[in-house]
Amino acid sequence: MAMGMPTDIGIVDLGMGFPYTSIEEKKAAYDFFKANLKDEESLKEMEFPAQYMFKDVPDVVPPDTDVVAWIVEKMDAFNIEQCMTGLNEKSLRAKEQHPGRFHLCASADPNQGMDTVRRLKQLKRDHDIVAAMTFPSGMVPQVGVGDKKMYPIYATCCELDIPICINGGIVGPRMPSWPQHVEQFDEVLYDFPELTMVMMHGGEPWTELAVKLMLKWPGLHYMTSAFAPKHYPKDIIKYANSRGSDKIMYCGYFPAGLSLERQFTDMPNVPFNDNVWPKFLRENAIRVFKLDQDV
Repeated sequence: MAMGMPTDIGIVDLGMGFPYTSIEEKKAAYDFFKANLKDEESLKEMEFPAQYMFKDVPDVVPPDTDVVAWIVEKMDAFNIEQCMTGLNEKSLRAKEQHPGRFHLCASADPNQGMDTVRRLKQLKRDHDIVAAMTFPSGMVPQVGVGDKKMYPIYATCCELDIPICINGGIVGPRMPSWPQHVEQFDEVLYDFPELTMVMMHGGEPWTELAVKLMLKWPGLHYMTSAFAPKHYPKDIIKYANSRGSDKIMYCGYFPAGLSLERQFTDMPNVPFNDNVWPKFLRENAIRVFKLDQDV
């Protein structure tokens, strides 16, 4: 008989952010891809460009909030031992103040060419980043997963021995999704057999293809970013419960889209097998991102 989600595991969350202290700060965070948007609602009415998909987003706090202390308190409340977060002033302070709990992921813009390569190497030296991240549909101009402009980033990740986290599937904001079509992952992994690649943001509607590619390529993994547990794709759950138990990892997307209360109210209802839970909540992330080496 399945026991369900264990409550005694120190969770690793691969998608933790920091809250904003004003609506203006929140809106400004999405300016980097504003040039890709055309519809009036996205440009003028929404607080953030995928707002139509989410409700009760918990990412704005009073201006006098210590956002690092606020996040640590939330992590402690939900038994989140470690997290990965973007690289910024807040996360650098969090990493310094709470050693071993915050791991840094650096954004990598393929349109910046060799400047991006040099930046990733510098950030690995200076801050020991554990991953790079690219949002293909959010680049200006857009850049596909398989585009030649991405290849220096992939090569650099191989050289630094860090994963690339990259969005797959239909993009949330109202802009073209062709850069994230999942079939593009296939050729990249053929050209870079050493590369560790983690698909973010669902891969929908091509989750069956994503599973086929994870079976095929040892370096391809999947994190559950931007999905409430009740909406985890059935193909992904089935794969985790069969041959993919080492490939699927938890990513909460808090506070950018989903509250931790929502995540962990839904989570016990996910029908993972007993052997999958420790891997999903902790072990796979530590192995794939080498978090046990980040001290």
